[in-house]
Amino acid sequence: MPAARESLLDAAGRALALRPWSTVRMVDVAAAAGVSRQTLYNEFGSKDGLARALIRREADGYLAGVERALATHTDPRDRLAATAEWTATAARGNALVRAMLTGVWTERLPAPARPGVPSASTVPAQRRADGPLPAPGDFLRIVRDRAVAVLTAPGTPAADTAKLAFACELALRLGLSCVAAPAGEGGTAALVHHALHPQQL
Repeated sequence: MPAARESLLDAAGRALALRPWSTVRMVDVAAAAGVSRQTLYNEFGSKDGLARALIRREADGYLAGVERALATHTDPRDRLAATAEWTATAARGNALVRAMLTGVWTERLPAPARPGVPSASTVPAQRRADGPLPAPGDFLRIVRDRAVAVLTAPGTPAADTAKLAFACELALRLGLSCVAAPAGEGGTAALVHHALHPQQL
């Protein structure tokens, strides 16, 4: 029931944008999605399962945006600048993405999944979105490694790949810094262009 699932996640996201997660009611989410409360429970198992699925969807959306940013240009600096810009924009515009990338979970948000806590739900695991989210440092490494894979030509010496990995991480950290303190003239992309020299890539 993918359409109902997406509608429910959309409704949960809209509810979270308006009020703290602790006050979001399952019956209201179901009504906003146009399905029964039983359908909601069948799909996610519990409010906690709905929260995990919502968080996981936002993480997947952020990573899909990274892939788009890396595919947007041909110049490596432009690709990294676009990725850093997307990171800053996504985190500023979405409280869940910001929490995932910074590790700062406010009381308004659902708590991230705790590691090592098995679920007793009978809902299939692929629908529950069980398991802990990557920590902020893990997200950074995931995105850095994707960028390195896209930007590395076959047969690149290990030393050059290591230099590229450092440049990718620097660009991402600049993007994350712009979440707390927005970049000035030219935005995040200009900051990355000034920080990275062509010989680094």
